[in-house]
Parts: sequence; structure tokens; C-alpha cells
Amino acid sequence: MVSDLHSCEALVLRHINYGEADVILSLFTPDYGLQKGFAKSARKSRKRFAAVLDPFTQAIFQWKSGRGNFWLLQDSELLTARVGLRADLQRLALASYGVELVELLLEEGQLHSVIYELLCSFLDYLDRGGDHLSAKLLFELRLIYLLGYMPHLLHCSECLKIFDDEPIRFDAIRGGSLCLQCAGSAGVPIGLGTVGSLARSLNVGHQQFDAFSFGRKTIQEASLILTQVLQQVLPREPKSQQFLC
Repeated sequence: MVSDLHSCEALVLRHINYGEADVILSLFTPDYGLQKGFAKSARKSRKRFAAVLDPFTQAIFQWKSGRGNFWLLQDSELLTARVGLRADLQRLALASYGVELVELLLEEGQLHSVIYELLCSFLDYLDRGGDHLSAKLLFELRLIYLLGYMPHLLHCSECLKIFDDEPIRFDAIRGGSLCLQCAGSAGVPIGLGTVGSLARSLNVGHQQFDAFSFGRKTIQEASLILTQVLQQVLPREPKSQQFLC
């Protein structure tokens, strides 16, 4: 009787060893969102699970409904191992940071297939040895945008004036970019070129990370902007952030 057996693609976010041989997996799926899976005797079953237990691995899982919210994992088929992430500490730290952001910002079971695509593309880019700073900027920016937290960039968030070659400031608490008249002493000074670069980046598909090049000033100012926004929406500071260089 196999009518209660389900199958779906999933990304392994993390795993916890349980008992002598069992494993609990935190999974992110395009069809069911964040889920927890219980793999009985996984550390002894090389045939069923040995290749898919590491974080950042993508696989097809077969599962049955278990007690509570746990899936009872029955079998797996490896799709992508992303071994390159474990060969470089900075890539590993940034991949862990991206995963943690998704876990903090999404509710368990919340369907968001576009975020799944974004996270997988981000991990693929890092696995290929992509630029760390550009990857972090693009991932944070797109995650904020796709979840509906995007601040105002190219016009004042209060008076709605469209900027025209003038100094501006940014304050996430007040909605984003501000003209100097509205800002007063609030926020941090940023260049119009920086917010323009961020706005243009959103015109490209969320799965594209290659062929982007940002200057040092844009990276620095974008980091100030994105850090402010994330501080407003995250329930806590990501633990993995302390390992980023």
C-alpha cells in the first residue's frame, strides 16, 4: 500500500543527529515551504540517505506524513551536492547566512517557490566560486524585494520628490530614501548612484547572479541600506553573520 507516499524536490538546510542512527533534516521545498523530515537509521543506510544529509544538498525525497509536522522520509535521490561550498570557509559562511535568513523570514509551511529558486541560484553561484560581496548584496536585495519589504529608493519616502542629482539620506524606519529637507539629521548619507544601482539590479531575473560588478562605494552603501532594512524585519540577528568577513 503506497497511496500515502509523496515525493518532492527539497533543499537540505541543516541536519541534527538523533539517537544512534536517526537524523532530523530541516528542508526547504518549492511545493511545501519549510519542513522538518525524520530519516530513520539514515546514518546507517548508505543506499537511501548517505548522499543527501549535508546542508545545501538538493534532492528528491519520498516521504509519508508523520506525527505532528514531521515528514517520515523513506528514500532520496541526489540532484546537486554543491561540494564546492565546503571547500572554502567564506563561501560556506555566506551560504549558511543565506539559509538562515530564509529560515528567519519564512514561516514553516509557507509556500514561496520564488524564494526557493532564489536561494538555490545563490548557492549555485557560490558553489561556482562567484564573487562573495556581489552575491550577498544581490541575495539580500532580492529577498527583501520578493517578501514585500522593499524600501523607497529613487524618491523621497515622505514627500515623494523624485531625486535629481542631489545628496540624499536613508532611514529604513522612515521608509527608505529621504531628501535632505525631510531627513534633517536622520538616517545615513548615501549616493544617488547607489540607490540607482540597486533599483536597476531588480530589473534582472532573480536567478541571475553572474555578470554583476559593483564598485566599492556601492557595496559599502548598499550594505548600510540592506542592514537597516533587515534589522527592521528579522526577529533576531542571524548567528551566521558573525562568521562573514
